[in-house]
Amino acid sequence: MATTTAAQQTVDAPKKKGKLKRIVLIVLIALIAAGGAAGGMYFFLIKHGMGNGKPAPPPPPPPPVFFALDPMTVNLLSDDGQHYLRVGLSLKLADGKIQEALQQHMPEIRSRILLDLSNKHPEDLETLDGKRALSKELKALIEKPTDASEPPVHVEEVLFTEFVVQ
Repeated sequence: MATTTAAQQTVDAPKKKGKLKRIVLIVLIALIAAGGAAGGMYFFLIKHGMGNGKPAPPPPPPPPVFFALDPMTVNLLSDDGQHYLRVGLSLKLADGKIQEALQQHMPEIRSRILLDLSNKHPEDLETLDGKRALSKELKALIEKPTDASEPPVHVEEVLFTEFVVQ
């Protein structure tokens, strides 16, 4: 029996060395992979702009979209009833999606604008301040939702392309 135990011990000894080699090999491969990952991060992030302290410039904003409305002619409020306004408008929008939303409700928007313009006096529209106030007022009218379920649209600016008061 002593021989069998000695033979078993000699067989167990090489298995322990094999397990130790396998563990050392796995640890060595893991260290090499970690070193490669750290080197790659350093190379791509630090050397190529991420860590140089300068933030990347923001992308330029997209060019605005200008949406021209058909010219409108309305009678103005006056004592003699002989004054009218002919106005051409262009809307400065952030993108084409807003233009599509406005196009769907253009009859309602034009009606709002015409009703508002017909309540103006010629004297109110003669000065530069009066025209600027009208532009802001029209912007608010256009941005107002036509339906309670729809979100309001954003118009950057209302521009006059034609403006005649007589």
